Amino acid sequence: MSEAGGGRGCGSSVPQRAPWSLVAATAAFCLVSATSVWTAGAAPMSREERQKLGNQVLEMFDHAYGNYMEHAYPADELMPLTCRGRVRGQEPSRGDVDDALGKFSLTLIDSLDTLVVLNKTKEFEDAVRKVLRDVNLDNDVVVSVFETNIRVLGGLLGGHSLAIMLKEKGEHMQWYNDELLQMAKQLGYKLLPAFNTTSGLPYPRINLKFGIRKPEARTGTETDTCTACAGTLILEFAALSRFTGATIFEEYARKALDFLWEKRQRSSNLVGVTINIHTGDWHYDAIMRYISQPPLLLDVHIHKPMLNARTWMDALLAFFPGLQVLKGDIRPAIETHEMLYQVIKKHNFLPEAFTTDFRVHWAQHPLRPEFAESTYFLYKATGDPYYLEVGKTLIENLNKYARVPCGFAAMKDVRTGSHEDRMDSFFLAEMFKYLYLLFADKEDIIFDIEDYIFTTEAHLLPLWLSTTNQSISKKNTTSEYTELDDSNFDWTCPNTQILFPNDPLYAQSIREPLKNVVDKSCPRGIIRVREESFRSGAKPPLRARDFMATNPEHLEILKKMGVSLIHLKDGRVQLVQHAIQAASSIDAEDGLRFMQEMIELSSQQQKEQQLPPRAVQIVSHPFFGRVVLTAGPAQFGLDLSKHKETRGFVASSKPYNGCSELTNPEAVMGKIALIQRGQCMFAEKARNIQNAGAIGGIVIDDNEGSSSDTAPLFQMAGDGKDTDDIKIPMLFLFSKEGSIILDAIREYEEVEVLLSDKAKDRDPEMESEEQPSSENDSQDQSAEEITPSSQEVGLVEQESPEESSLNSEPESSSPADTDNAASVSASEQNSNPMENHETTSLDGECSDLDNQLQEQSETEEDSNPNVSWGKKVQPIDSILADWNEDIEAFEMMEKDEL
Repeated sequence: MSEAGGGRGCGSSVPQRAPWSLVAATAAFCLVSATSVWTAGAAPMSREERQKLGNQVLEMFDHAYGNYMEHAYPADELMPLTCRGRVRGQEPSRGDVDDALGKFSLTLIDSLDTLVVLNKTKEFEDAVRKVLRDVNLDNDVVVSVFETNIRVLGGLLGGHSLAIMLKEKGEHMQWYNDELLQMAKQLGYKLLPAFNTTSGLPYPRINLKFGIRKPEARTGTETDTCTACAGTLILEFAALSRFTGATIFEEYARKALDFLWEKRQRSSNLVGVTINIHTGDWHYDAIMRYISQPPLLLDVHIHKPMLNARTWMDALLAFFPGLQVLKGDIRPAIETHEMLYQVIKKHNFLPEAFTTDFRVHWAQHPLRPEFAESTYFLYKATGDPYYLEVGKTLIENLNKYARVPCGFAAMKDVRTGSHEDRMDSFFLAEMFKYLYLLFADKEDIIFDIEDYIFTTEAHLLPLWLSTTNQSISKKNTTSEYTELDDSNFDWTCPNTQILFPNDPLYAQSIREPLKNVVDKSCPRGIIRVREESFRSGAKPPLRARDFMATNPEHLEILKKMGVSLIHLKDGRVQLVQHAIQAASSIDAEDGLRFMQEMIELSSQQQKEQQLPPRAVQIVSHPFFGRVVLTAGPAQFGLDLSKHKETRGFVASSKPYNGCSELTNPEAVMGKIALIQRGQCMFAEKARNIQNAGAIGGIVIDDNEGSSSDTAPLFQMAGDGKDTDDIKIPMLFLFSKEGSIILDAIREYEEVEVLLSDKAKDRDPEMESEEQPSSENDSQDQSAEEITPSSQEVGLVEQESPEESSLNSEPESSSPADTDNAASVSASEQNSNPMENHETTSLDGECSDLDNQLQEQSETEEDSNPNVSWGKKVQPIDSILADWNEDIEAFEMMEKDEL
């Protein structure tokens, strides 16, 4: 599923025959016939109150849109906490989330048709002029094909649809001459190269300026895409063809959609979440959105649809009740919607993911609009005023918890109410549109909304397109298979007498059993018992920030809570909770809380600082700066990016793990201490060598064979306490890089290194003392200067922490009788979930800068060090050959990572 909102991956993957909008058109007309069927069951809302709420929505939109235009435009999105625009490349990368940003004023384009729906025609006209004047679609930036399609192409088409409507009315936009449509066509041609695959499924990303697979494009090496990313393009691409008469857009999108349906799993008719764009193969662990047991929506295995693939649900499923309404399945729509509403009533917003017993799994909420969308469709289908009350609750929660001076801020944690500096464009494109329409009467809207359908991003396309330019033939000549036969589908409206029995309390009777389902699954009695035990003098439960894997008392507490400590072969430690093994239900509850805290602690530390790699450069004879080792940074101590580099001779500390007062302080005094990873926190090691007089520290991984060539960089985090007392710089080396320094000490005894934020030029004075100047020296210098940049390719764009940091939150709610398979892995103290293979070390919770731990193989071929230690003087030709070989290797590694 896509990171962003707006009904991502909704029913667009269902095959549709041309005319492209027939399914949606049928559903839209069915909604009209069903409106106001119920006349009782919930207290009716007066017109005055509905108008008041509608005006409140207008004011909220003005607050969000006005602050974007004042503080962020022409940037893509507003950062509402810092009151500035989010510009791609100028802010720390958020991973895939940033793929929606293309430096094309995203929020403005995404808001165009919302302005018209909210009867802000003057603002719409001004916005269109700004888009035509300021927006550039030819930027050298890699964007998501899916997000660009639904937000930008959809926004331009929606804006064009309402621009020509206003022009026909004769009051506004009289100057308009299809300029937005021409921009949409330009963008469509920029997206077309993404379809250049064997299967016809599009690449997930494309460079707006350079397309696919060119060296300048920096994309085109992907092999997989999500099903929704390939299947939801049909609506916008077909509309573009129908508007312009250029059939190529619809043909390509239709081929992709047909290919997906052809590749479905035949026995279950399910499709996977991820598909190979070249071979059309699903991953074996692919899963499909599937109603397992209403009102719950769970992922299931594609080949075993009766087997759940996971026991948690994500917030994007909130679009599904709306889709069920469009199909006519009102009862399950009411059930699922009510279940979601109960979760919202408990947490104020829908968490990004929650378990089947309604506990928070991922706590973020980026102001997604899918629940408001389903609320609107259910109200349109039933006329039940209950859904007006639901909408009122949404408005109140947004104003009370998400509103900030410069707009509306996403929730970082729905449990604590903390904010994230983020206001996505879909918030303006969808949320206010659906909320306003929920409370508006027909006369409040300047056009007939029933003449349009909503796209994935809630952009409006006219229904008359469904009978325009139908030039697509029945046989798809570009593929080897025949398109789906429409005769298998029933295109008639559902019978409203079946959907809506004469009993006006029908919907209420469906909702009633779900009223307390969340509270029943999340009893608060245990918490009260725990609070009473505190007052009686019992010890408070162990907190994750205080946990020490070397503390016997802590290990005993873990055992009591049902948490096991497992030492893995690679040196990491895994925490696994089996709630059934806890001493009591209260202890099991404490174990759940401990595991959750451990995960959140790691997530918080990762978000606090995302530091770039550092460099350890050997500057003494005979290296003179040639050997540059990629080092992991520390979140504490001297910041090498802000202060002068630290230079000194190295010395091993005793004890080597640095976990107690050093017994050889005279050996490390005024030097850079070498310490081995393990046994205690990184911060504790730093304090011990600092107290002994060391001017810096290098921690060497104790996992033999580890290397920056095969593993992502780590950054050393603190110990959860104040680390301002640590004044020396600390860097981390994997085993392979650390052995180069250790071998150098054994060979030359005195080894001097430079700790810095990036490699420096080698020392010419020291080298001149050893070797006469020659032509080869200049060649050597040239080759060596390339090396530092080549060795610093270990940092890759980081994934969205929202997607990866909490994947192992405990899955079950009855701790006393459920085997909880959540796990947290660490090196001595691990706080990141093992599901994501992310590690956190007790040394200070080594944080994976890529948020992806590539598993290191247990056996690894011995690799030659960068410099041969067998000779004190190495021939210059040999040195050049070694370095050129390294350069080629790093360039190949960089190519692979990109």
